[in-house]
Amino acid sequence: MSKRPHIVIFNPDQWRGEALAHLGNPCAVTPNLDRMAGSDGVSFRHAFTQNPVCTPSRCSFMTGWYPHVRGHRTMHHMLRRDEPVLLKVLKDAGYFVWWGGKNDLTQAQFSQDPYCDVKYAPERRPKPMWAMDRADQWRGPKGGDSFYSFYVGKLDTGGEDIYYDGDWAMVQGAVDLVKNAPEDGPLCIYLPLTYPHPPYAVEEPWYSMIDRRKVPPRIPTPRSWAGKPSLLKGIHENQGLHGWTEERWTELRATYYGMCARVDHQFGLVMDALREAGIYDDTAVFFFSDHGDFTGDYGLVEKAQNTFEDVLTRVPFVIKPPAWVEVRPRVSDALVELVDFPATAFELAGVEPGYTQFGRSLVPLLRGETDEHRDAVFCEGGRLHGETHCMERESGSDPDGLYWPRICLQHQEGPEHTKAVMCRTHDFKYVRRLYETDELYDLRHDPMEMTNRIDDPDYADVLLQLKERLLTFYLETADVVPHDADKRW
Repeated sequence: MSKRPHIVIFNPDQWRGEALAHLGNPCAVTPNLDRMAGSDGVSFRHAFTQNPVCTPSRCSFMTGWYPHVRGHRTMHHMLRRDEPVLLKVLKDAGYFVWWGGKNDLTQAQFSQDPYCDVKYAPERRPKPMWAMDRADQWRGPKGGDSFYSFYVGKLDTGGEDIYYDGDWAMVQGAVDLVKNAPEDGPLCIYLPLTYPHPPYAVEEPWYSMIDRRKVPPRIPTPRSWAGKPSLLKGIHENQGLHGWTEERWTELRATYYGMCARVDHQFGLVMDALREAGIYDDTAVFFFSDHGDFTGDYGLVEKAQNTFEDVLTRVPFVIKPPAWVEVRPRVSDALVELVDFPATAFELAGVEPGYTQFGRSLVPLLRGETDEHRDAVFCEGGRLHGETHCMERESGSDPDGLYWPRICLQHQEGPEHTKAVMCRTHDFKYVRRLYETDELYDLRHDPMEMTNRIDDPDYADVLLQLKERLLTFYLETADVVPHDADKRW
């Protein structure tokens, strides 16, 4: 690229891939993202994460490495000092890097200075996210059917226009930065927000903005968990949501979509600031999430660490290049992965990363030169028996904790937390599991992934092809060789 664009990385947490109006969700209220996809950007309908929980996913999309390359499979093993990070590469290349939001990426026990010029801290102290300081009021009694539901509902703003939490603080900080941008070098704004990560809670007007009559129906709770991952069955039993009516599920789901609507509004505020500052056309914008959320599908809430349902692995991914890069605005049906993000950012920035990565630039797709990109996408999670350091004991073991229904299973040596990997094409999904039954789904006829065809002889050829593709994937991505050679004598 002849010029270096400003870069905005708008990165909400736990946003399902289908929660966008321009992708056909009848209840979604996402006008700012819809506008971008229709005017000067591309939205990828089939974008997939490389791990279904926060830290491993971020370690992957900030390096262009799959989780297995350096073993990033837990919430407590962050990128180490010797590993590449997109933010550091851009900073070293002359970008002014401003980081406003959560970490879940680099080692918090050390300074963040190598990765950014500013790790933003607001002057005004934000409120606790989701009214967590009053969790005893909205969780209900222990043993009740809402204790592990993550459902809060409408947030009380205390008379203010907004519920001023960490996300609002970071968005307002980013807007102020754009208005008073330093003139030295291009900007990189990294906004890893927390919403719409549960608990499911949002203030007005977004709480009432979602038409409950238009909320899509849930993927049903399986009548039998046979053929499904044992972790899902265990979480379902532990969360205790079996008696919820559809009206309650609809309210929870509407609240989640209201959280997405709030994030879309915040995204619009940042885009408006870029326009008012006269630098919107000079900016490459990346909007994507780290993973999805069950939101009632399969009778579950929140997420799982080693299962790969589309509601967890498919994420929104919208890219607007700078104005000097040709773009054909549309919804693309290409299979893409979040490891493609750094490759695309580096190409648009004209930066050579200096290390091997496995992403493929999406610039040709932005230009409309093709809608073919990958024949398969991959996602990984779980652990080996004996990997007690991967049990995420750091997350605690208190039965009163919101995450106990999942975490307690990860602390056991049963099959639930088995190491597993997904290979997904447009038509099929294969999941290889170490300590329990593999999975195979025909997505053409079973998009909800309800019927495991792993033992169906009619799918023997498909299974063989996907196993072969998985072997090739590991052969291609098994390691990385440093780009600088060492002396031998």
